Amino acid sequence: MGQFLFPLIMVAMLGFMIFSQRKQQKNRLEALNQIQKGDEIITIGGLYGVVDEIDQQKVVLDVDGVYLTFERSAIRGRVNQAAVETVAVETAVTEE
Repeated sequence: MGQFLFPLIMVAMLGFMIFSQRKQQKNRLEALNQIQKGDEIITIGGLYGVVDEIDQQKVVLDVDGVYLTFERSAIRGRVNQAAVETVAVETAVTEE
């Protein structure tokens, strides 16, 4: 009985590690897909910049007026989301 317990525990630990890694990979891919123009991001090298262009493989960052091109996989995460501009429209009410 004892000889089967150790391999069973090892298989369970391996399965748990694989499951956790896939979940992290899925979350990272989801986060990368949500990045859009205007977002402030940080790269894996610690460089902060604002996304100027992004496609499936590359991202162009604006770093204080200098435009740098990176692979999309070089993005560690988003620091701030792009500010959405809201425009207030005033309507004049005329009394009759």
